[in-house]
Amino acid sequence: MLEHRNEFGIQTMCRVLKVARAGYYQWLHKPLSDRTIEDQRLLGLIRASYEGSGGVYGAPRVYQDLREVGEGCGKNRVARIMKCNKIKALRGYKAPRAQGGRPALIAANALNREFTVAAPDTAWVTDITYIRTWQGWLYLAVVLDLFSRKVIGWSMKPTIHRELVLDALMMAVWRRKPVKPVIIHSDQGSQYGSDDWVRFCKSNKLEPSMSRRANCWDNAVAESFFSSLKKERIKKRIYKTREMARADVFDVSVRPSHLDLRCAGL
Repeated sequence: MLEHRNEFGIQTMCRVLKVARAGYYQWLHKPLSDRTIEDQRLLGLIRASYEGSGGVYGAPRVYQDLREVGEGCGKNRVARIMKCNKIKALRGYKAPRAQGGRPALIAANALNREFTVAAPDTAWVTDITYIRTWQGWLYLAVVLDLFSRKVIGWSMKPTIHRELVLDALMMAVWRRKPVKPVIIHSDQGSQYGSDDWVRFCKSNKLEPSMSRRANCWDNAVAESFFSSLKKERIKKRIYKTREMARADVFDVSVRPSHLDLRCAGL
């Protein structure tokens, strides 16, 4: 009745629902219980987690988020609040199964898992990962020199468009200014197959190399870098804003001595 009071009159709803008007107004002015107040507080946190995931988190994942920030609520309570407020995870479609091992169409696997090189600026690897914040996703692209295993180019943006990877690669070229051709290895993401990416590589003496489809081992150094970054820093924090995440990740990506990010054995 309270929700629809502007659509239908209170008097009409009381008559149709056979509810005494005096009883309705008594209920309306009754103080909220401690449980209701706590539910309303949790609802704000639940909405922040849900919206931060882009609407893909259901009750189990939202519950994990709340536990990570120190909330002691139960999983069933989170599910009840989400159900009462019609907060549902978006359901996607079943993606076609990737055909592992097939070669890339844009560029061959020139690197061919040769992760040990004799000199700087012989081969670089690049990849993208995502960082969860209360404001939504923040995407990180890095370029690593296989000789030093250090970040030589990076970019962070709220979207995963081609500018993300191009900015990281431009930074690497600007910082290193390679004289001889350099292999730049990536996966088969659409960002690495764009015309802008191909043109930039061609004009800067970079030889594109791509992993075989659904074969993460072809880019194992970049995968290992992100695995270490997530395990030792990103997954230990819940970032309230993208700017907080950007500052924290910048600290460890640009100054990797703070973390053991060298990929031993690769």
